[in-house]
Amino acid sequence: MRPTLTRLSKSLLPSLREAPKDAQLPSHALSLRAGLIRQVGAGLYELLPMGRMVLRRIEAIVREELDAEGAQEILMPGVLPAEYLRESGRWESFGDALCRFKDRKGADLALAPTHEEIVTDIARRELRSYRQLPAMLYQVQTKFRDEPRPRGGLLRGREFIMKDAYSFDVDEAAALQSYERMRKAYTRIFTRLGLDFRIVEADSGAMGGSRSAEFQILAKSGEDKLVTCGACAYAANAEVATSGPVERSAASVSEPVPALRRVATPGVTDMPSAIAALGDGHALDNALKTLVVEHQGEPVAVVVRGDHELNLMKLSGVLGATVTLASREKVQAFVGAPAGSIGPVNFPGRVVVDREAAALAQASCGANETEVHLVNVVFGRDYVGETVDIRMVEAGDPCPRCGAELSEHRGIEGGHIFVLGTHYSKKMSAHFTGERGEELPFVMGCYGIGMTRLIAAIIEQHHDTAGIRWPASVAPFDVVLVPISKRADADEIVAMLSDALRQEGLSVLIDDRNERPGVKFKDAELFGIPLRVTLGDRGLEAGKAEVTARHSGEAASVALADAAAYLKRMHLDLMRGID
Repeated sequence: MRPTLTRLSKSLLPSLREAPKDAQLPSHALSLRAGLIRQVGAGLYELLPMGRMVLRRIEAIVREELDAEGAQEILMPGVLPAEYLRESGRWESFGDALCRFKDRKGADLALAPTHEEIVTDIARRELRSYRQLPAMLYQVQTKFRDEPRPRGGLLRGREFIMKDAYSFDVDEAAALQSYERMRKAYTRIFTRLGLDFRIVEADSGAMGGSRSAEFQILAKSGEDKLVTCGACAYAANAEVATSGPVERSAASVSEPVPALRRVATPGVTDMPSAIAALGDGHALDNALKTLVVEHQGEPVAVVVRGDHELNLMKLSGVLGATVTLASREKVQAFVGAPAGSIGPVNFPGRVVVDREAAALAQASCGANETEVHLVNVVFGRDYVGETVDIRMVEAGDPCPRCGAELSEHRGIEGGHIFVLGTHYSKKMSAHFTGERGEELPFVMGCYGIGMTRLIAAIIEQHHDTAGIRWPASVAPFDVVLVPISKRADADEIVAMLSDALRQEGLSVLIDDRNERPGVKFKDAELFGIPLRVTLGDRGLEAGKAEVTARHSGEAASVALADAAAYLKRMHLDLMRGID
């Protein structure tokens, strides 16, 4: 198949370049202006030709790397019968994100949010013996999740295209080997896509499983908070990140600590005003911030240091269920005092204390009475509770592995890999015959990449004020030809050069519109195609073309006879820079 050649005058692009004023993310605004996508509904987008070309190139890289690992491509349906999801328990547990409906016969169906159940069914029907393992199956398929607040264009839509792969192994050790192979394949994929990314420890969430890592694409606009160590390999999503012991500045602590004391704090409604009311010697880093959550209908006091933030994901892991903070009305009903006066001493329910809050001596906190606080509070003497790590790690905290200072980043989740274990195979009775003739459940792994999301993530990292700057590996075209000459033979020269470029294996976009040179140059920068060739009167008279690199802005005058070979070398250099 010959490389693509497209004439811009025949495309959908010339009249479709305006982005709405509320398109705040660079990726969303540029995707609209450059004619990559159009919105058809909340969280629903269509890919126009140039966007589809980018996706095809991403898909090609993903397929090459997965095929190299022996993975086999399949295609599962986008509509799922309810019985499979009921087997796993996710027909109910998936919640409102699952789009349920009935067919004409009244059977329950759902738009596929993911495909663990269906691929497990394939395995239990087609994989009978340990001799067929390990097995790796993958697909590139459309998913639908009814997000309550779709936003950010392709970054968080309701319908999206995903590559999901699944491994089947005989035991946990073999599953970890498959996981490691996929981790290396993902590293190659994200590197070839030209992305600056980090592999971070992550929470398995609703997927279940024993090991999980995210491939986070660094971007200031990213939804996820990450912490990384510059001195070692530690990196984690802030939802699961931990830190080493945090050293606090020396505080004046009496030995022994004086007895617990009540202090009236009239008008106090929050922690900063409580610290101010208590006066000298009291600060946020020596106060107990007490929050209330409802768990199984009962109040739970959650205590962190005053200068720390609660990590709800960690707390949900401790309590074994997803939790949210109780409303002010619930707090008043549970405790009999307003939220600004809550504390762990004599709290009427379960108490969970962050390990660093428990280490405080002579702390202050609410007294569970309106406008009253306590000072000289000591864990173990004045209150007790479960001591766990439930706080959000922050920049400057010590690394849990080496003690060096942690730093913060924002990231876009581009890929997620899991060891699922037997979570689905046991529930769905997916077994194989082992070496000794015994029936054993498959040990599974799951590996996802948000394919359409990657289009937006790449733009977030690769753009400037003029537009997109595609990495050469995923650009919709390798070269854009911009003829601005009025010579009679200009069309013939364009045709000859474009054919020579295609012979070199390069795809070509020809801007043959009847537009001013400035408009063509501006649009070429917006589209972000790596190499631009300008064919003007002066250059053609000398038998030359001007070649400009989109990334560097550097231009060179090149003989027309050598232009195709020259551009091929430049393209190879750009590809080597990615790899």
